[in-house]
Amino acid sequence: MNKHPRHFFKVSALALALATSSIAVIADTTTQGLNDARQETRISTTYELNPYLRDHNLQVTVEDGKATLTGNVTDDVNKALAKEIAQGVEGINSVENNIVVDANHRSAERNNAERGFGERIEDASISAAVKAKLMWSKNAEGLATDVATKNRRVTLSGTANSEADSELAERLAANTRNVVSVDNQLRVEGAANQPQDDRTHKDDQSVMAEAGESISDGWITTKVKSTLLYSSNVSGTDIEVSTDNGVVSLKGVVGSGSEHALAVELAQNVRGVKSVQANELSY
Repeated sequence: MNKHPRHFFKVSALALALATSSIAVIADTTTQGLNDARQETRISTTYELNPYLRDHNLQVTVEDGKATLTGNVTDDVNKALAKEIAQGVEGINSVENNIVVDANHRSAERNNAERGFGERIEDASISAAVKAKLMWSKNAEGLATDVATKNRRVTLSGTANSEADSELAERLAANTRNVVSVDNQLRVEGAANQPQDDRTHKDDQSVMAEAGESISDGWITTKVKSTLLYSSNVSGTDIEVSTDNGVVSLKGVVGSGSEHALAVELAQNVRGVKSVQANELSY
């Protein structure tokens, strides 16, 4: 009589163990599937944000940490870039790069309604960088400027006190990273004719300066660093910046004398900067 219950309990225990094992396998499979989908999304989004890859319509599949890339690009550099991006995603163990290099491949041409997320983000970032550089400039007090960017082409509209201010705004915009052209539609008007509320972006620090108070060295250092990073034709990441009582010191290595001169000019243009020391900025 006792054998049957014992047998029943053994069978039940085995069934429970199998069920638990199956649940664990299903859970692991589900987790891995979610990780694969997450990694696919991250790689695809990075491609969409990258100006060199976003028009190539690359496809990505991930299975158990292995990424497979397909599509067409025009050169080996872009193929290698796509692989490097995929390899840099956490959880990717290997990359099978099946992207075809075709020099005659034409990038996808999109109309305004089809503009990609990456393009819109880049245009918005360019506008923000141009606005920031104008706001931080000590020589742009008379500007009342609107900045719009489309396909990396910047349009400046509004007013300026003088031709010199208008030219400065155009030069700052043109020298911003990823900008391909600038349409300067600024109207030159005297400061007296501009409504006070319309004058260019004045932050708290510039208002302090106008009130006769000094701008902090920390604020100056931050704005000089950001201005260099936002600007093309200068290696902002290779230049160390420090400020002491309004005197900015630049240190590091740049590629040429023209890059050296541009770095000094950009630093000198920031509000609150009294002078720029660049003896330790070599090339």
